[in-house]
Amino acid sequence: MAAEALGALLLAACVIGSGIMAERLAAANGAIALLANTLATVAGLATLITLFGPISGAHFNPVISAVAWRNAQIDARTASLFMLAQVAGCCAGAALANAMFELPMVHPSTHVRTGAAQWLSESVATAGLVFIAFRCTSFNEAAWRVSLWIGAAYWFTASTSFANPAITIGRSLSDTFAGIRPVDVPGFIAAQIAGALIGAALLRLFAKREATA
Repeated sequence: MAAEALGALLLAACVIGSGIMAERLAAANGAIALLANTLATVAGLATLITLFGPISGAHFNPVISAVAWRNAQIDARTASLFMLAQVAGCCAGAALANAMFELPMVHPSTHVRTGAAQWLSESVATAGLVFIAFRCTSFNEAAWRVSLWIGAAYWFTASTSFANPAITIGRSLSDTFAGIRPVDVPGFIAAQIAGALIGAALLRLFAKREATA
């Protein structure tokens, strides 16, 4: 639980903090700001997976823990505790990022992120994340595959690929580049759950194909 909480905290701080820094330095150039935010997120996520993978599995994400429970890799109690740790960690990470840039520690976002295109994007990003994460055979492999998927999805999805209910909640607490309005959070989480179900279905499909090959 400590590994999941700390990993989620550092991930949220990386995503939100780099977004704040990027926005301040990019001189209103949204493409440059997003590129800087992407690179920091990819680097931070890869490092955290490598660091915490051998301890907790480096989920940092409730949908990953839910699929791990469904696959009998962890039990229901562990999955539930991981989810609580992940949400708490992401909220703490948002507060930390805000504080590091002299902003109110809890500052609800006004960044509008809603609509069918955004929800479809979150479903696609999350489905890909689940499929890729559970197809990895080692934490070193997961570190680069998962982080590169998230980095790519920052750019090819309209939502910039949250793909994580815990960090979605955390990002709602920061009225900055990476934020999301609290009222838009339920739509994103519903889309992420749908994406996780699609990703899990793809895992089953390809596992059956391999078993009969």
